[in-house]
Amino acid sequence: MMQSTRPVPAAPWVSQLFSSKSARNGAVVRRSRRWVEREVGREAFEREVRRRGYHLIETGDQMIVVCHAGPIRIVF
Repeated sequence: MMQSTRPVPAAPWVSQLFSSKSARNGAVVRRSRRWVEREVGREAFEREVRRRGYHLIETGDQMIVVCHAGPIRIVF
């Protein structure tokens, strides 16, 4: 049986999160840890952030993605 060579479409959450104006402009996007675990799964979420070269910060119940690969500095 022949395998399809068509690319697998991105999961809807990938398009939703990373096509936002904030993400496209290199700003930050955030999701609750609960949303990530329920809708995506932590492992898949982290893998996608890492694949893009972005930074992931977890604080309280929020997962914050810095949508650029440049250096970051936490002041306080």
